[in-house]
This record gives sequence, structure tokens and C-alpha cells, in this order.
Amino acid sequence: MCGIFGVYNYYGDAGEFRQRALDLSKRIRHRGPDWSGCVVSGNNIMCHERLAIVGIDTGAQPLTNEDETIVLTVNGEIYNHKQLEKQLKTPTQFKTHSDCEVILHMYQEIGTDVCAKLDGMFSWALLDTRTAESRLVIARDPIGITTLYVGRVSAHPETVFFSSELKSLNDECDIIEEFPPGHFFDSKTGEFERYFKPTWWDAERVPTAAVDYRQLRESLTAAVRKRLMAEVPYGVLLSGGLDSSLISSIAVREAARISAAAQSDTEDIDTRGARYFPRMHSFSVGLPNAPDLIAARKVAKFLKTAHHEYTYTVQEGLDAIADVIYHLETYDVTTVRASTPMYLMSRKIKSAGVKMVLSGEGSDEVFGGYLYFHYAPSAPEFHTETVNRVKNLHTSDCLRANKSTMAWGLEARVPFLDKEFLEVAMNVRPEDKL
Repeated sequence: MCGIFGVYNYYGDAGEFRQRALDLSKRIRHRGPDWSGCVVSGNNIMCHERLAIVGIDTGAQPLTNEDETIVLTVNGEIYNHKQLEKQLKTPTQFKTHSDCEVILHMYQEIGTDVCAKLDGMFSWALLDTRTAESRLVIARDPIGITTLYVGRVSAHPETVFFSSELKSLNDECDIIEEFPPGHFFDSKTGEFERYFKPTWWDAERVPTAAVDYRQLRESLTAAVRKRLMAEVPYGVLLSGGLDSSLISSIAVREAARISAAAQSDTEDIDTRGARYFPRMHSFSVGLPNAPDLIAARKVAKFLKTAHHEYTYTVQEGLDAIADVIYHLETYDVTTVRASTPMYLMSRKIKSAGVKMVLSGEGSDEVFGGYLYFHYAPSAPEFHTETVNRVKNLHTSDCLRANKSTMAWGLEARVPFLDKEFLEVAMNVRPEDKL
């Protein structure tokens, strides 16, 4: 992931505002310390702070088409980019090895319909200047794994600001809102439109299908496997609990399988990560002698990962709170408390040269794993609560996982929130989850 910032239809001189835009984009450079890019087109500015994970040699952004009439800035990963490249009707010469470039070419062929075709976590903005009145399209991933905000100036309602974090907007905008997950914004209409329409979205619709364990296992395995896409060292976050242990075990197994298999250009997923770095590294954090550390040690030993255990003191945790709040951009007590160990661990992980980790967020919401779910009055009410919790992850665990890791330029990927896995897991009857 990276950091994006931009302004569309700026009310002043965009050329003069360029340096100010660079300064505002710099506020989120912790998200992308590897390179910075800026494109000014008319009265529009698109900025990018890059964390290089895929296409590290050629993937600098913003990306443009051949005649530079379309500009794209992306924060995220597109796991099905190889499949989408094959679906292009027009023979296309890609400029980069980035998984994100396919968005630009797909947009040229099918417009905003590209949003629903993407399998990944993403926030992106695309500027189309091929017509007299330029067009801005912004989109956010289905669940809100990545963070994205939109800002406006009440005196100039025609201008639209956007950023991965609030800190780039608060000095310029007097109206700021979170960009809704699963939507795209189109300047042609000035409206947000939902593109993510899964069968399980209606919380009052209670599924009746019995659990298919093979389908559940295969869909989660596929979710983990596709997330091994990387050209840099990566690992897994391991607390010793069921969620992270399951993700870690699948990741270890799939990485070994990919590494042992012959190289194939016909695979639909990008397998470079497991081929480049077949040995899995695992990471855990806690106070000295914490139960989680002990449990994680046992799991790591069983899985034969290269395990890294980090500890911190209560005082170190207290000392970090101000910085945690700065990066989270929330005072919510639960979020701050849960983010502090993750923030401290992310710094250690990044110092070890790792840029990407798999994490277990989302499973408790999908399967009703929190203690209070045991007191659900009925199976239908249990299901309704799981749906509502998944819908609101962008305000809690997704926000925490994204901002506390990206504070140090570390990307967290969450297989339990894979949209194809959710289509399976959220359609299991609640009686099988109770």
C-alpha cells in the first residue's frame, strides 16, 4: 500500500498550489517512504507516496496512459491483475510491472465498471482529461481495508480534495468525510455509487445453507495464496490465537508449494513472493511472559517459521500513545489500546527489512468469535450482528490494522476479508457458527 493525495478542479492556480500539494502529501510519506510523485494537469493535482512491494523497478506513480490524458494514483494491491490483463480487448503495452496499472487500461475499455472487477484492497483516484470537462473517479475497496477521505471547501464546492489520511486535508478543507467502502465517486454526477453488491449484504436476509467445509477451506486457502504476491521480504503476524495461527499455517504451506513447483506464466495469480522468499517469517509482540507470546512460540515451532518475538514495557506503551493517536486519527479508546502493540511491533518488523505481513483481522466478525456473540438471543440475530460488524470494520479493526502498520511503511493484508471468501463464509447458516 501507499499514500495518495490530490485535488480536483482547484479553485486557484494549480501551478502555484503544486508546492503546497507536495507539502500536504508529505504528511503521509510514512505510508510510502520509497518514492514520491506528482502530476499537475490543468487545475488538477495528483500526488503519490510509494511503498514499493510489487513492480518495484518500474511501478512509480502516478501512472499515465500513452498520451498522458489519463492519470491514476493508487494505494493498494490488485490480486487478480494477471487475470484482468488477459481480459483486455485492446492489445496493450504496459509501461510498468505494477499490479495497479491494469486499472487504467480497464477503465479505458469499460469505464467505472472496472471497480467491481477488482479483487484486492485499494483506494484510487483517476483523472480523465480526454474531454473538455475533465472527470475524476475515486474508488475504495469493498470492506474499507484501506483508508480514504474526501474534503471540500464550502466557499468552493466545485473543488474536491482526497487523501489516504485526514492529516493532509484538515488545514485546507472545512468539510471532510470518510469515503464509503465499496463505492466509487464520479465527478460527472457528483455522487457516490455503490458497486459492491454481495448476496449477503442485507443483514435481515438469514442464510439457510449448511456449512460446506471443503468450500470454506478452499476459499480461505485461495485468499491466502493470492496475498503472497510480493517482490520484497514478507511474513505473518502470529499471536498464537486461532485466527492468526490458521492464516500462518496456510501461508507456510502455500509458500512451500509455490516454491517447490515449476515456474509457470499461466497461473492466474502472481506467485513471485513465495518464489523469491520461500522461508516464512512470523512476528509476535507482547509484555514480557505474556500468554500470547508463549502460544505464538508453540505455533511457530510447529510451523517451523523464522520466528521473531518482541516485547515492550508498560511505560513504552504509554510513551507511544500520543504517536499512536496521531497516526490513527481517532481517540477511540478500544482502537488506541489495540493499536499500541501493533504500532510498536510494526516498527520492529520494518527495521528487520520486512515490508508486508499477513494478518488475521475479520474472522471474529465473520464467524461471531467475540465472547458476547455467545449470548445472541437467536440465530437470526446472531447473523444480523455478524453482517453489521463486517460492514463496520472500516471504523475499527481495518482502520487499526492499516494505520498502525502504515505508520512505519508496513503493509498488512487480511485474507479473512477476501471478497470471494466472504461470499462463502457469510452465506453459512448462523446455526453452524453458534
